[in-house]
Amino acid sequence: MPIGAETAFVAPGLMRRMACWLYEGMLLFGVVFIAGYLFGTLSQTKNAMDNRHALQAFLFVVFGIYFVWLWSKGQTLAMKTWHILVLDLHGQPLTQTRALVRYFCSWLWFLPPLMVSWLTELKGGEAIVIFIGWVAVWAVLSRFHPRQQFWHDALAGTQLINVKPKAS
Repeated sequence: MPIGAETAFVAPGLMRRMACWLYEGMLLFGVVFIAGYLFGTLSQTKNAMDNRHALQAFLFVVFGIYFVWLWSKGQTLAMKTWHILVLDLHGQPLTQTRALVRYFCSWLWFLPPLMVSWLTELKGGEAIVIFIGWVAVWAVLSRFHPRQQFWHDALAGTQLINVKPKAS
């Protein structure tokens, strides 16, 4: 997707990025449903607890394909809705390799609270509180980045920018 001269490389506001993040999570329910159905059918899994780790690995790969493919095209559906574009630091579309690095770095949203919950054997509500707290901390930490980018983008060499909606 070529970037016009009128596009300024300005990070979207934190609230808009978090709204996009939540919307992306809702859209992923469909991806999880279809992938879970496909996995269950192909593996002949009758109980959700059977092959649980294989299903988690399968979903990790499916999410990776989903995000790498769409980020290398510039936007996911949620990003299109919120007029956000992902580029490399030079303003170019992401290569699939760069998108894959961004995918692995984006797990910093989830791995720390998952590890704490696992190590401390937290369940249910306690684990959710840890998760929500970490997401809030990780989001607020973007305020300390010189360009207000999320830190996983800084690690991956990517940036989120505002794009003007196309005139209808």
